[in-house]
Amino acid sequence: METSNADFSVGDIHEAIAATRPNELCLVFRDRRLTWADVTDRTRRLANYLHGQRLGCHTERSHLHGSASGQDHLAIYLHNGNEYLEAMLGAFKARVAPLNVNYRYVAEELRYLLNDSQAAAVVVHSQFAPTLAEVLHEVPSLRVILQVPDASGNDLLPGAVWYEDALAGSSNQRPPVTTSGDDLYILYTGGTTGMPKGVLWRGGDAIIECFGGPRTATSLQEFADEAVGGLRALLAPPFMHGAAHWMSFRTWNSGGTVFVQESPDRLDPVEVWGLIERERLDFLLIVGDAFARPLLDELDRNSYDLSSLTVVLSGGAALSANLKDELLRHLPTLMIVDGLGSSEAGGQVSQVSAGANATTGTFPISPGNHVLSADLDRQLTPGEDELGWLAKSGHLALGYLGDPAKTARTYPVIGGVRYAVPGDRARLRRDGTIELHGRDSATINSGGEKIFAEEVEAALKAHEGVYDCVVAGRPSDRWGNEVVAVVRIREGYTVTEADLLAEAARHIARYKLPKAFVFVDHIERSPSGKADYRWAKQTAAQH
Repeated sequence: METSNADFSVGDIHEAIAATRPNELCLVFRDRRLTWADVTDRTRRLANYLHGQRLGCHTERSHLHGSASGQDHLAIYLHNGNEYLEAMLGAFKARVAPLNVNYRYVAEELRYLLNDSQAAAVVVHSQFAPTLAEVLHEVPSLRVILQVPDASGNDLLPGAVWYEDALAGSSNQRPPVTTSGDDLYILYTGGTTGMPKGVLWRGGDAIIECFGGPRTATSLQEFADEAVGGLRALLAPPFMHGAAHWMSFRTWNSGGTVFVQESPDRLDPVEVWGLIERERLDFLLIVGDAFARPLLDELDRNSYDLSSLTVVLSGGAALSANLKDELLRHLPTLMIVDGLGSSEAGGQVSQVSAGANATTGTFPISPGNHVLSADLDRQLTPGEDELGWLAKSGHLALGYLGDPAKTARTYPVIGGVRYAVPGDRARLRRDGTIELHGRDSATINSGGEKIFAEEVEAALKAHEGVYDCVVAGRPSDRWGNEVVAVVRIREGYTVTEADLLAEAARHIARYKLPKAFVFVDHIERSPSGKADYRWAKQTAAQH
């Protein structure tokens, strides 16, 4: 395993960078324009509050095995805002492990996550306080509640403390703890195909694989020297989605500024483009077509000065080639990056599109990434015509919290090398390009053939009249399971099933074509833009 910077803590790196630029902007949300000194002050106060509540690290990693945790855990149950990133950073500084909570959860799902994570503390927006109140008596581990007021006006929960009061009453000195690269970062998976699981990362490894720290830095001073600043990034997805906090910390680790849109509960294209224009931002993070389509619709309606914008990164979901082309027609000098990663492996491979000939689903292979055989017994070499598994080696997560069996399945050891195999099927072409087929969990077995939902979705989205679509299987007497496409048509377009089949047939084999279509006015996705395949299966079955 590499050595480099895997022993530094997230909080210490932020402190080192902050010392070099105390008066520069670090975090902007609505009228809060927080400098690096401001964020340092506020996160130290939060860390000292948590430490004062006897939260922190109780057992060092050297005394633990596998995916066990020796720290207290802070659940972050918030919409986007400065408090979300402050909660993460403050937790790191207190040696408390932060974890993300899906704010769309109903009480039963929330109870499961808080108990599965053994959360000792929670930071919650008032809007979600009633749901939290429903389960508090069933979460014995939870003993600290910090509440952030919002437009809901909901009262303070019994036993809770207002977030700002906790900060105001705490010291702004560095907490009396000795942080470590072993301190945990916990990322809960979305649970779109099963129950959510908490992926445990050593902070030192997350810095390298998730948070974009320089691999060659061997001291905090080198981290600070590498943070040249300048990046002004707008992160459109919810921070509860891994890609959003990965890119937030990547921005900070480069010395840049994180901007948050003013309406955190929805994607507002007018607000996104207006903020980029007004603040002269140069970087935008989105999640696939679900974000790109409404943003492009707004560019068709109104004009903005977006000359400052140089990079759009799609993380968490692929961006269709036709939408890349549309973006480039509006912004011909734009660089579009498809970033592929997973909770279990961190960032993996990426593809850059600039100018013409954008593609979807192919990535140049990069160091540390591999395609393993279908039987998980060897690495495939370029040109082997076998559909295998995308894998990664190097700095990997420790595994799933409290689940050694699932950890062993996802992190197999082959030939003495430990790999992360999150579940993406892939083929390694002769030229070294990775041809991604999609998640195995979204595979449809039809007529003895494996059909990948994401591949069919990409083929259908190539039709200009498709606003969005998601593909699922449903039981069939003839095929075992049949492919059903749930489609939303763009306003002003008339599209028939024959039109969609004709377009899809240009991109995929005929046996992969949908056997049926369901036309809807809305596609259900998570706030992060990911397809909800359980909803898609239910919708297909009902029709």
